[in-house]
Amino acid sequence: MARRGESGRTNGGPTPGRAAGAAGGPTGERRTTPSGRPAVRAQVERNRRPYETVLDTIGWTPLIRLNRVTRGIVTPVYGKAEFFNPGGSVKDRIGVPIIEQAERDGTLKPGGTIVEGTSGNTGVGLAIAAALKGYKCIFTMPDKMSQEKVRLLKAFGAEVIVTPTAVPPDHPDNYVVMARRIAAETPNAILADQFYNQANPDAHYATTGPELWEQTGGRITHFVAAAGTGGTITGVGRYLKDQNRRIRVIAGDPHGSILAEQWRTKGQAVVEGSPYKVEGIGQDKIPGTLDFGIIDEFHTVSDRESFAMARRLTREEGLFVGGSSGLIAHVALQIAREVNDPNACVVTFLCDTGERYLSKLYSDEWMRENQMLDPDRVTLGDVMHGKGGEQPVVVSVAPATTVRQALRLMSLHDVSQLPVMDRERCVGSVTDWSLSAKSLADVKVLDATVSDVMDAPFPTVDANRSADSVVKLLSKTSPAVLVTNPGGTTVQGIVTRSDLLHFLMAR
Repeated sequence: MARRGESGRTNGGPTPGRAAGAAGGPTGERRTTPSGRPAVRAQVERNRRPYETVLDTIGWTPLIRLNRVTRGIVTPVYGKAEFFNPGGSVKDRIGVPIIEQAERDGTLKPGGTIVEGTSGNTGVGLAIAAALKGYKCIFTMPDKMSQEKVRLLKAFGAEVIVTPTAVPPDHPDNYVVMARRIAAETPNAILADQFYNQANPDAHYATTGPELWEQTGGRITHFVAAAGTGGTITGVGRYLKDQNRRIRVIAGDPHGSILAEQWRTKGQAVVEGSPYKVEGIGQDKIPGTLDFGIIDEFHTVSDRESFAMARRLTREEGLFVGGSSGLIAHVALQIAREVNDPNACVVTFLCDTGERYLSKLYSDEWMRENQMLDPDRVTLGDVMHGKGGEQPVVVSVAPATTVRQALRLMSLHDVSQLPVMDRERCVGSVTDWSLSAKSLADVKVLDATVSDVMDAPFPTVDANRSADSVVKLLSKTSPAVLVTNPGGTTVQGIVTRSDLLHFLMAR
């Protein structure tokens, strides 16, 4: 049986001249691929016949046009959907080549152990191949990686050792350094060494690059990716430039990675990395599998921008991807705007599935904790409705009510202040502290009317007003505000300092 990337591929691989992975348009609409040929909605050719093993399903992932996040952009942008690989990421492509090379050179023997430092996805690609070939796996992984990745590797039977993220690249606890040490100390073990193993970029030169060239009919003008090991952007970039030297290869890099600055200064700058949240891309050390010479531009992107775009791709395009895909797509859209040419063809890379990040970028709570989401706009109406309970909408007194009655009413309803209402108008206010102090000073005050001792009326505020904007109104002299319907014609409720504080604590 022919292997991936070889001529004569079996099991219904794409035939020459057909863009097998391109996306179709909406029902009834005839869409075309970047090559101008009719789009194939399903990968009919690819999956027409059965496969010998799951390894034969790696590669020939779809190329899908981005339609909604690109509104207003005339340059077409396509995403290479690598989450269609059986392990859910682009790293499936390098697992088998790395293992087969070690088998050929005799360093990996039957029953051996594969060791690697991984952000998760390469581990999955290696684990899938190891499961079929009978090898054990030990993976080291930085503690910033999602628990979904740790659990996934363990599901394949791998041993996972979690290491601290915030250590220098040469520290013994660095995940790559630790993997190297474990490989050296474990009998019949190899280090997959994705950061220095040339089988990594070679796999992309042999498969990913040719796929993109065929799927776009040679019309690709810009390839946008990112570098973790650098294998993908190096291998694909080399192949595409071998076909057409004018193709631009653009890299995205997270804020905190050293790669962009090292490229800009041609390695002359002394740069120290800083922490960032995007997983799988960026580095604090230059990997041996990254060829800076193949890259034409570097763009730096924040975690916040990366995660926002990943969530948009999921919610607007139906493409459930991780944060690195969001970073790369963010850059791709920048490039497409700058190019502003309907005849150009920008291809971005959708590296892995969003299922690996449900506890992180797809968790609103995690995103808020890490200042990645704008805070929700909370209105006074939200606070008022969040109070619950069986209290009346507004507990109030009339101007003619006695102080004694007002104090009893506050005790009955367990409130510490009351508005003094004359029909629909607030004419004053009383508090238990103020009434108690005056009554203790002169017991005759108990039989006086509240109009004789009341303080200034509570401010009246529209229910649609932001809660943040009334914080300054809730002072010691004004412990509450009255909330009206939009337009201010009817009082609907009351919000106190305590109400607002409890609402914010509950959130």
